[in-house]
Amino acid sequence: METLVHNLIASGAFGKNASPSMVAAIVVFIMSAVVFLGVAFPFAGIVSWAERRVWARIQSRVGPNRVGPQGFLQWLADGVKHVCKEDIIPDESDAPLFKMAPYLVMLAFTLPWAVMPFSSSLILADLNVGILYMTSVTALTVVGVLMAAGSLNLGAIVARQHGGALAWNWFWLLPLLVVYFISGVAETNRAPFDVAEGESEIVAGFHVEYSGMAFALFFLAEYANMILIAGLTAVFFFGGWLSPLDGFPWWLGGTSLLAIPGTHWLVVKIFVLLFLFLWLRATFPRYRYDQIMRLGWKFLIPVTLVWIAVEALMSWYHVGPWKLA
Repeated sequence: METLVHNLIASGAFGKNASPSMVAAIVVFIMSAVVFLGVAFPFAGIVSWAERRVWARIQSRVGPNRVGPQGFLQWLADGVKHVCKEDIIPDESDAPLFKMAPYLVMLAFTLPWAVMPFSSSLILADLNVGILYMTSVTALTVVGVLMAAGSLNLGAIVARQHGGALAWNWFWLLPLLVVYFISGVAETNRAPFDVAEGESEIVAGFHVEYSGMAFALFFLAEYANMILIAGLTAVFFFGGWLSPLDGFPWWLGGTSLLAIPGTHWLVVKIFVLLFLFLWLRATFPRYRYDQIMRLGWKFLIPVTLVWIAVEALMSWYHVGPWKLA
């Protein structure tokens, strides 16, 4: 890394007054972005394959089974198909904005991962106000998590849940977990809240004019956002990278290898939560707009407000996670 930074400074690629720390930060950011996108895109594609297989199992169908073992390479074939398709731009559209939209969608998905803690040491930007990055998703629920954690730092929120599965926030904030996950499903435009689409009209919805790789970016953004919501749910409510046996006595496996925290636990939790996304889509019919409004105003918001008041009482009497305060 030092040699690379020195060579970049010597080449003048960043100007004459570039400092080593600035160049190093830029190099680390670019390398992290390349590695992240190299993992995120295939992962999102694999989730799309898993979704179709889960649907098939639930609905007693076959699902993709031709390309690769059990159809596993279908996501890769779809990706190649989208790359090779012609990119069509409608004549009456604003061409620059039309071309920019898919990339803005991917940018909106990529930026929040900068503050996602994959382990106690694996995080790109350990911001003390990292949780403010996430306030666009169910802001009231985020406030409830903040009250329990006493910090805006996502790593600190995970560390505060030390002590095993019963010490995680899901146990004390179960109503907020339900509200957050339902809102996350709606935020990602997934069934039963996929009102941005219109399958009865045989169109895909807002991205119907796109083709080729531009359509693929919209397609991947939906699955990438599912992964993001699943990751945030794991961090907020299920202990992030912590083991469910963390803090348990030895006779319950508290000293075994399964009790060791690590990124693998976060990945396992994300996969479990992703399965819930797929299960919901294969089970429930689409909500109407009036049903969604009724759900939000008459259930989600009242439950959140009531439970924040309950949290205030638990904080006053030092119950649950507040006993450490």
